[in-house]
Amino acid sequence: QVQLVESGGGLVQAGGSLRLSCVASGRTFSSYVMGWFRQAPGKEREFVAAIGWNWSGSRTSYTDSVKGRFTISRDNAKNTGYLQMNSLKPEDTGVYYCAAVRSIVVVTTTRGYDVWGQGTQVTVSS
Repeated sequence: QVQLVESGGGLVQAGGSLRLSCVASGRTFSSYVMGWFRQAPGKEREFVAAIGWNWSGSRTSYTDSVKGRFTISRDNAKNTGYLQMNSLKPEDTGVYYCAAVRSIVVVTTTRGYDVWGQGTQVTVSS
């Protein structure tokens, strides 16, 4: 079972950018689907993006509100996943969590993941 550690959160003005990183322990990171979720105060945790990997390459999925602004990627050699966030908006504010699950399909629900990081705070000021 992998363990996940996120980093890269912070305070940024609207329109700015941040890149989140998620480092995974373990040797089988490439067999895991990795997802990013976020949770704003008083709201449920919601799906942001996910990336899977197989012999044909990577597959990604995004929630509609971040399409065109966020990019999920992974470097299996470094056991690291990334979430590049551009054109940030105040509504992107929240705690961002990295998650992982061994799967052959990209998973987009919180219940579908069984490994979670501790979260990193992202605050976008207007």
